[in-house]
Amino acid sequence: MIRRRPTLLAALTLIATAALTLSACGNGDNSAKKDESTAADTGSESSKSSSASPSSEGAVGRPRVELPADLQLIFESAATGDPVKDAVLADNAERMRAVDAAVAGTDAEGTALGFYNTGKALEAAVSWVGQFEKANATVTGQVRYFDRKVTLEGKSSAVLTFCADESKGFSKDKETGKVARTPVTKDSYVRYNTKLDRNADGVWQTSQIISTRGAAQCRPA
Repeated sequence: MIRRRPTLLAALTLIATAALTLSACGNGDNSAKKDESTAADTGSESSKSSSASPSSEGAVGRPRVELPADLQLIFESAATGDPVKDAVLADNAERMRAVDAAVAGTDAEGTALGFYNTGKALEAAVSWVGQFEKANATVTGQVRYFDRKVTLEGKSSAVLTFCADESKGFSKDKETGKVARTPVTKDSYVRYNTKLDRNADGVWQTSQIISTRGAAQCRPA
C-alpha cells in the first residue's frame, strides 16, 4: 500500500481511523482485513462528535481528543442503559477519534492513540497513521457508525461489533488541500469486530480489530 503519493492518495479513500491492514490477530475470529476508524461521544440515539470529545478527560487522566473542523464522526445508538456496555462504547469511540486525531495532526504525539489502544490494535493504528504521513495526506468528511453491539465476556473483556458508512469520508492532500472523492460502492460500508480489555485504570482499550469491507449486513437495503 506504500506507493508514490498520487497512487496512494487515491487509494486512501475513507475516513481513516483504522483502515489498517491487519494480518490475523489471533483472537479466534476470521482472518483480518482492512480496519477503519471511528471516534465518539455518547448520547442519544444519534450523536455527532464535536471537535473535542466531551468525555475525554477524567479521573484517570484521559487525554483530550480533538478533531479538525472538517472531520465529523457520528455514532448511533451510543447508550444501552447498561453502564458497563456504555463504557465500552464510549472508550471504543474515543479510540476511533484518537486514530483520526493522529492522522489529522491534532494529536501529533499520538498520546490518545496509546491510551485507547493496546497489543495488535495499537500496532495496526501506528502503521495506519504512518501510511498517511508518508502520503502527506489527512482525512476529511463524515463517517457514520451504527449497529453497535457489545457482548461482555467476564468483568474485563468485551467484544464490540459495528458498521461504518464511509461513503462521505475521504482522504485529502495536506499540501494542495485536494480531496480524493470516490464513488459510493459496496466497499464504502465496513463491518468491524473488535475486542476490548479493561486495564487497571478502568479504561476499555481496543486490543484487536478485524474488519470486512463490503459486508452485506452493513450495506443499505
